Amino acid sequence: MPNIDRRDFIKLVGAGSVGVGAGFMLRETIKHPTEQLIPHVIAPEDFSTGIATWYNTVCSMCAAGCGISVRTREGRAKKIEGNPSHPVSQGRLCALGQAGLQVLYNPDRLTGPLMQTGQRGSGSFAQVTWQEGLDKVADRLELLTAENQGNRIGLLSQGVRGHLAQLFELFADQLGSERLLHYDFDHPHTLYAANHRFFGEARLPYYDLKNTRYLLSFGADYLGNWISPVHHSLGFGHSRQGRSDVRGRFVQIEPRMSMSGAAADEWISAKPGTEGILALGLAHRIVSEGHYSGVDRDDWTTALSGYTTDQVAEQTGVGADTIRRIADTFVHTEPSLAIGGGSAANHSNGVDTLVAVNALNYLVANIGKPGGLVFNPEPAGPASQDRQASYRTMLELAEDAKQGNIEILILNGTNPVFSLPSAGFEEALAEIPLIVSLSSFMDETTALADIILPSHTYLESWGDDFPEPGVGFSIGSVSQPVVSPLYNTRATGDIVLQLAKQAGLSDAIPWSSMKDFIKDGWRLIYDRGGLDTQKESFESFWRSILKAGVWGEKTHRDPAFTLDKRVINSIAVPPPEFSGSSDAYPFILHPYVSTTLHDGHAANLPWMQELPDPMTSVVYGSWVEINPATAGQMNLKEGDLVDIESPHGQIRAPVYVYPAIMPGVIAMPIGQGHVTYGRYANRGVNPIEILSPRVDQRTGALASSATRVKIKATGRRIELVKTGGNSRELGREIVQTTGGKASQGHSAKLNSIPITVVPT
Repeated sequence: MPNIDRRDFIKLVGAGSVGVGAGFMLRETIKHPTEQLIPHVIAPEDFSTGIATWYNTVCSMCAAGCGISVRTREGRAKKIEGNPSHPVSQGRLCALGQAGLQVLYNPDRLTGPLMQTGQRGSGSFAQVTWQEGLDKVADRLELLTAENQGNRIGLLSQGVRGHLAQLFELFADQLGSERLLHYDFDHPHTLYAANHRFFGEARLPYYDLKNTRYLLSFGADYLGNWISPVHHSLGFGHSRQGRSDVRGRFVQIEPRMSMSGAAADEWISAKPGTEGILALGLAHRIVSEGHYSGVDRDDWTTALSGYTTDQVAEQTGVGADTIRRIADTFVHTEPSLAIGGGSAANHSNGVDTLVAVNALNYLVANIGKPGGLVFNPEPAGPASQDRQASYRTMLELAEDAKQGNIEILILNGTNPVFSLPSAGFEEALAEIPLIVSLSSFMDETTALADIILPSHTYLESWGDDFPEPGVGFSIGSVSQPVVSPLYNTRATGDIVLQLAKQAGLSDAIPWSSMKDFIKDGWRLIYDRGGLDTQKESFESFWRSILKAGVWGEKTHRDPAFTLDKRVINSIAVPPPEFSGSSDAYPFILHPYVSTTLHDGHAANLPWMQELPDPMTSVVYGSWVEINPATAGQMNLKEGDLVDIESPHGQIRAPVYVYPAIMPGVIAMPIGQGHVTYGRYANRGVNPIEILSPRVDQRTGALASSATRVKIKATGRRIELVKTGGNSRELGREIVQTTGGKASQGHSAKLNSIPITVVPT
């Protein structure tokens, strides 16, 4: 709408004598700036007028590693769908994967190298050439390595796998640096640790939702954002409707209903942080009723003696009858499966909770069986799990920077200034003389860099991936460019290779391009067996992978497993610990990773901002979910602005009255609250800002569900933007009570979510 006041508007259209001219003048005031449609002067490679070309590649929008097919036409990417041949996505794709086009065509992309010209954070950048930017970084790298001070160089990347992860390893090793870390806010540290402790496995197993008949999920939102939601959604659908004679049953246990909870056959609210105690209560019932007869039965009996049904019911708020019923059903429905994650894994007892969940799978003997928990084989290509930084590790990195132990920090696609609570990371960056960012966007951390060497998006780059967790057998995918680069950017791998060359590391890192590096890596996969080299040359093999978008070997792990007796003897789940007293801070904050924006890295995509939250239908901003009973006690209604305060900070958000949440819990989605991430992301608030720095002691992972808060009404209100419409009848009497004896004591009601959680 043009900037025109009421008086000028009347001048333009209110006077009859103005006539047609007023209409012309008004049109001129609202005319958009002239835009030119410019055709290709030089046609792109593989250009065919009017003919669509499909490229199979890999989605990089989250860590699941789905295979995708990208439709291009006249050199431009038009549509992204799942690759039907890929065992992870099987032709399907989530909304975030489809929004990859808005990463490629985002108007806020960095289009060329930049150098900071003012104070850090001032936003004062000047364009430089690639040679100028690379020279400045490479000279400093070469100087430090020549002086044997390579460990004063830090490399901090978002989680990457495959040969890019291997290249980072090689680069750091040649620099002499031990400071190579990957950081993602939502990396499941506790899940990895629990599986390593219980099974002795450094990798995650395959959770066979497809063939299970009874699933117990302790906080894992497998349909929303837990590990591999597209693959799990396919498994969920098959278990429910894919077999004519079997319908899988799903139970979700959590304090706030997630998307998986809404789709479950039964949703059970347990007190936050007690999910593991409930799991051990179920295990106690299984063992005490004689449903487990293994040679270590006596050890289990002793270990579980403190988790009787009545004791667990009191601690968790779940009724004793419910505990007995679920345990008996879990044993007698074969195959059954227990999984854990999400909020259950994000307490101070997260690892112990997930070990308890694994115990349930062991006691019903579903390990290595279809419909249960299946061990994955060794990945076919490079992995980077041991480089994933926990919250504690990131605090140590920040402290090193403050002590002056880091001279150069190279950042790749990670944004800890936004996603690292109570760490003082921005202050730590101020102590590092040279910060280099390879990001494609100006986020909160990149804004503090001295030099920005912007990367291609994944649709313009060569790469590969070996999904973690796998699908029960070895698979790998090659990611290929589907369009020519739109701007003066370079692939992340090519930037690293060029820095290595200019820093004098060419002997150990001789490759001229990322494509060559990846191709040599796949040659090793080809050479080590599993293929008849007499029938197929490597070049033919390579072309086949590019065409299909995926490679796999139907090799499975031996399901044999022996549990260490020490695991049984040490199994226990302590009560959760929270930051803040219950008197001063009466509510437990339940921050959850947004289904649409994830941990905030998708907040700069308008499609994801406009996609309604599946449980509330809210779009754009932030909100805080409160149980109706709590809202009534505090005289709060939807849209009322409240201050949410923890011992570590305060934010403000409107109320959303949410029936499917426990009264002593409030919930907020993570993802909004950016201040520097493009025009679409600057909205809402960031609940990470007020989280407690409490950690899981076994892993150092952030216990993001361990913060207590208080709520204070501000007396102000706003209208929440929703697409769900109005759940009231508005006097139309659409829903009515039917007559007769069968309806006595019953009435039909129309509710947006037909669940009300009452205090226990």
